[in-house]
Amino acid sequence: MIRVAVVGVGSLGVHHARNYSRIPGVELVAVCDRVEERARATAGQLGTRFVLRPEELVGEVDAVSLVVPTVHHGELGEMFLGHGIHVLVEKPITATREEGLRLIAAAEKADRILQVGHLERFNPAVVAIRDRIHHPRFFEGHRMSVFQPRSLDVDVVLDLMIHDLDLVLSMVPSEIEEVHATGIPVLSPKIDIANARIQFRNGCVANLTCSRVSDEKIRKLRFFQPSDYISIDFIKRESEIVRLCAGSPGTLPRLERSKIGASDQEPLHQELCAFIAAVRKESENPCPGIDGLRALDAALLVRKEMRTA
Repeated sequence: MIRVAVVGVGSLGVHHARNYSRIPGVELVAVCDRVEERARATAGQLGTRFVLRPEELVGEVDAVSLVVPTVHHGELGEMFLGHGIHVLVEKPITATREEGLRLIAAAEKADRILQVGHLERFNPAVVAIRDRIHHPRFFEGHRMSVFQPRSLDVDVVLDLMIHDLDLVLSMVPSEIEEVHATGIPVLSPKIDIANARIQFRNGCVANLTCSRVSDEKIRKLRFFQPSDYISIDFIKRESEIVRLCAGSPGTLPRLERSKIGASDQEPLHQELCAFIAAVRKESENPCPGIDGLRALDAALLVRKEMRTA
């Protein structure tokens, strides 16, 4: 039995707790939140106990999910790892590269799992096309959200764009060569809308746009590779592949469209099951700290090169 706890049971953390309570061989020992009313309510719904301070979980759990503001990822992650507790930390891994490096070092020293919560890796639409990726040449991504007064401790690049940055980096076997970016604040003091054009050394280009002040929710990524392109709709959890097929003699080539089958599994449930499997040493860490750091590096580079209006 793997004993777990969730630190931070806001809009996302409560779903971590709900999913842990449904995984066989996992005991949700407690939830932790500095807001007592929120912690008490979540604990009551799931039949567990609550604590108000993360330190109270030391010695009580084998693993934790950190679903707290990014500024606390490094400090809390190091504390738990230092006490021999496995950590799944929500994206981004930390607020700064230096914190990320310290967190990775703490995991290595403790010989414990540090998994970064890049959830879209577990979206069924992404899982379904992984073995169909070959030499992508161009990406076009749109990630739009209706404004919500949460996650405002980071800008839209670290809040939303980092999802697509992580996916693109996992699909392109090349280093970033050049970045052009633009962003503007709208409803918060930080950047709320951003666009980045990322050029890789192998010639691949990614054009990514994100907004957290849109009037509709959009989560789509398309990428083009020799002979076909693949379209991913993260909300519908659907993928479509379009291929150029040779026509019969004397006719022009034609486009063939086909839906790619995907399971209906909840991405967060799959992510947490993968974390538990890594803790049990049944499988490899699906998103280790070094992957989270690479995504953070890309996001920070976008911010560094960004022109603001």
